[in-house]
Parts: sequence; structure tokens; C-alpha cells
Amino acid sequence: MVTGAILTLLTACQSNRTPMFVPANGSYVNSAASKPSIVKDPAQAAHARTAIAAEYIRKGELDAAKRSLEAALESDSRSVEAYIMMGVLLQTEGSEVNLRKAESYFKKAISLKPDDAQAHNNYGVYLAFLKRYPEAIGHFSIAGSTLGYEGRANALENLGRTLLLVKDVPRATTAFEQALNANRDLIVPRFELADIFLKQGRAAQADALYQDYITMIGQPDAASLWLGMRIAHALHQEERVTQYADQLQQHFPNSDEFSRYTQLKQAPGTPWI
Repeated sequence: MVTGAILTLLTACQSNRTPMFVPANGSYVNSAASKPSIVKDPAQAAHARTAIAAEYIRKGELDAAKRSLEAALESDSRSVEAYIMMGVLLQTEGSEVNLRKAESYFKKAISLKPDDAQAHNNYGVYLAFLKRYPEAIGHFSIAGSTLGYEGRANALENLGRTLLLVKDVPRATTAFEQALNANRDLIVPRFELADIFLKQGRAAQADALYQDYITMIGQPDAASLWLGMRIAHALHQEERVTQYADQLQQHFPNSDEFSRYTQLKQAPGTPWI
């Protein structure tokens, strides 16, 4: 199935970490290899046109994508992937009227194929964007529990982030751990689990995840440095605290994290967690 991963990532954190909600994973279909004009099977024609639409969206050519998806649905009015992609397109455009329209396309995709994990994940992204968190959690849960789904790890990551937003830390922890079990290369679950473990007093476990996280992202941002400082402080490694603080001051002097650190320095004994 054509992926919805070309959708601009939603609700990005102010950092170089992976943004908050991740649309479905998968490979783009090379539009040059698809020639809908010579494809006679309606389903194949719809698939080819949807693939071309995905490329148009990736390039920001939204009007061309819309025309391609309309042609796809003319070829096959039951194309689940075309309905998903149309929802992605309308959400990407972002106007109020198109955001409203997008929901009907995600719902149509799910009505045609209730167990389609990609439809549930992308609909969850849409719902989370609108801050309809309980609904989003339900759809992310379905996608995250679908074994064999290529985007399952990202759906579990989305689930964890959304559960944190509703302050359900135990379930968020489980979701992040499952996400890492599904894909050890994910970045966000490492950061979030390190923060959760630190708050639970499991500083050594938090530090192990943090060190992996820093290795994977390369250049840390303000949020990453602040987490490292808090972990180092909990482990009584003041030299590391100073090292991270120097980087924070040098690169992010106007950040909330540096302001928080300055306040804590002026109030000895105040908890850092």
C-alpha cells in the first residue's frame, strides 16, 4: 500500500528529535514506473494514480495530487489507499474547510477495510492534531497491535506520546517499550523512557537510554541537554552537569531549559526532576 509518510509531521517538538506524531511508514512508489494510462485493471490504475499523488504531495504540488487522487477514485471507488491519501492531502493543505473534509476520507477508508492499520494510524495522527486524544489513542492502539504492519513501531510511538498528553504514564511506558521492541532504531521512545525512568528514580536505566539517544541524534538540542543534566545530577555526576550546562549556555542561552537551570542554581535544594 502507498504510504502516508509524506504527510508533514505533526505537532513537532522544539528540537531535532523525531516529531510527535508519525504517519504510516513505507516506501514511496516510483511514479515513473507507474503508467495509469495503460493500466486496464481499475484497482491497479487507482494504485498507480495514488502513488503519483504521494509523490506530488511530497513535492508540495497539492493541486496535481488532488487531480491524481480524483482520477484514482474514478478508477476504483473502493480504493482504501486513495481515500487515506486524500485525507492526508487535505490535512496537509491545512485550511479549516479541508481539515473538516479530511475526516470523511479517513472514515471511509476504515469503513471499507476496518482492520487497515495504516488507515487507523493516519486517522489517529489527524485526531491527535485536533487534540481529540482519547479517539486518537483508540486508533493508534489498533494500528500498534497489528502484527506485520510496517508502521507498527511508529503507531506505538504515536500511542505513547498521546498517552503522555493525557498523563497516562504507565500505558505510555508500555507503548514506548513495545515501540522499541518493534524497531530498535526509534529515537523518541528512548528520550521519553529516559525522562519517565528518571522521574521514577531509575536514573541508571534512564542514563543508558539517554546515552543511546545522544549517539543516535548527534547534535543535542536544549531539551536533550536539559534531560542529560537532570540525569547527571541524579547520579551525582556534577562534572557532566557542568559540561551539559556549558553547551546549553553556548548554544541555547535564551531557552526555557537554560532559564530553568539558572533558577535552580539560585535555589539550592530545589528538586531537578
